[in-house]
Amino acid sequence: MLLIFICFQFFSKVTAQDLPYVPCLEMPQIISNYYADIDALNNVYIVQFSPERNQRFKKLAESYEDKLYKLNFEKLPQGCKADYILFKRDLKRDIDECDKETAEFKSMIKWFGFADTIYNLEKTRRRAGIVDGQIVASSYSKVIKEIINLKSKVGKAGDITVDHGKVASKIVDGLYSALRNIDLFYAGYDPIYTWWVPEVYKELEKALLEYPKIFSDAAKNPNAPVKDNSGIVGVPIGKEELLSQLKYQLINYTPEELIDIANKEFAWCDKELLKASREMGFGDNWKAAQEKVKQSAVAIGHQANEMVKLYDQSIEFIKKKDLITLPDLADETWRIAMMSPEQQKYNPFFYGGPEFAISYPTNTMDHEAKMMSMRGNNPHFSRAVVHHEVLPGHYLQHFMNERVNTYRRFDTPFWTEGWALYWELLLWDEGFPRGPEDRIGMLYWRMHRCARIIFSFNYHMGKWTPQQCIDFLVDRVGHERANAEAEVRRSFAGGYGPLYQAAYMLGGLQLMSLKNEYIKNGKKSIKQFNDAVMQQNAMPIEMLRNILMEIPIVEDYKSEWKFYKK
Repeated sequence: MLLIFICFQFFSKVTAQDLPYVPCLEMPQIISNYYADIDALNNVYIVQFSPERNQRFKKLAESYEDKLYKLNFEKLPQGCKADYILFKRDLKRDIDECDKETAEFKSMIKWFGFADTIYNLEKTRRRAGIVDGQIVASSYSKVIKEIINLKSKVGKAGDITVDHGKVASKIVDGLYSALRNIDLFYAGYDPIYTWWVPEVYKELEKALLEYPKIFSDAAKNPNAPVKDNSGIVGVPIGKEELLSQLKYQLINYTPEELIDIANKEFAWCDKELLKASREMGFGDNWKAAQEKVKQSAVAIGHQANEMVKLYDQSIEFIKKKDLITLPDLADETWRIAMMSPEQQKYNPFFYGGPEFAISYPTNTMDHEAKMMSMRGNNPHFSRAVVHHEVLPGHYLQHFMNERVNTYRRFDTPFWTEGWALYWELLLWDEGFPRGPEDRIGMLYWRMHRCARIIFSFNYHMGKWTPQQCIDFLVDRVGHERANAEAEVRRSFAGGYGPLYQAAYMLGGLQLMSLKNEYIKNGKKSIKQFNDAVMQQNAMPIEMLRNILMEIPIVEDYKSEWKFYKK
């Protein structure tokens, strides 16, 4: 018994010392419970875009709004005031999304009168309801006939838009998953169902999956993006939606103001690039100097090993400068991988996190693609961003987010990509580049991030086509054309949000501004700042600033921070 008591006392002391600071009990509990409840509902309401699911999730979010409003905001500590504001914002977003989906479904109800037949059967399946296979087969047959009848009407409607086609696809995706769940549950187990349904099920499956195409074919939208020479088709969201998304991310600037910031940063890069070009003996012909750097690619088969060497160089530099605490386990537990040729069409460089994935030629690529990949992934370019992808960039974020303030789920690319980009900016200031070749490599990526702001916002405001974006990257940054195409394809057809590409440089600039503010009086170090950021978990940088700088947070909070001072 004495041994147990001693062990308990020792464990209690160790745990108390090792546990990270949590600002309060109320907000972590409410936020954690909300997402646990979402996970629980996802076990039951699995049919995406169904009215039942939308209403149930809306009801859940509204119940948590009530819980939030019962808290005394003024008595919450600083960190939990930040949580309160951000969680309230996210609940509103979740409710708005449910309302939007409900409205979209209602706009298509005349074309999906048959949907309840499938939804109701799926609802019966959830709790093992008994079905009559003959009646199911008859119901499915009626749905098939209804779809055939509706298809003929869609083409004659004259008012079908691209948006109708998108909503139709979402509804059908949900209906198809419901249909499959029903069949997987009863087929082979229920003898009556198994005798009556399989053949008509196949017919219904085919009819249902073909249905959205009728809307796409009939769609008329004069503002729809036109496929240009690039073959890349995305969906420009327009200025108003950009402003709405910037507001959500607590970015107190217009798209035009952010483009202006990017151009100012670009001008700084231009000056530094000319300095490096002159040092290399190329005068003001920076493209020739960049071309020389591109030709430094390592021998085939050695790229992965070279990347590990570059990683070791950056870690040695960071430790020597004592810029941040790097846990030994984080250094031990990342792994390296190679990207497939297909992946490289969307990401011509590399990505990081627990897996550090390398882009480099494979034997299946044609000669031109191989050469472009090698040139774009040369050691000087790569050395500039290894720390972005692994430590202290994305993998350290991943590592720490699983260990500190884990209840926070305020993920934003301005924090995720901003932190990794911040290290590129910081290491430049700390003297990481060894000579003009390294500086050209770092400037390549810095210009690349400026260009992302410019081309993505111009595209989404309807001012540029994908081909113009590609040409801009080639002419202004020095991209290999295949890499530029992959970058633009990734930006507009790769599943990224409209602000994602702009968030790299803008998030990095936010963190640089906050770092300068944090250490301004000389009482705190860069290391203390970097460690403090990693103790908070992901959130908009403005709210991180409020916490670290102890700036008062009011309940009706509005973004006011102007982080760019140049």
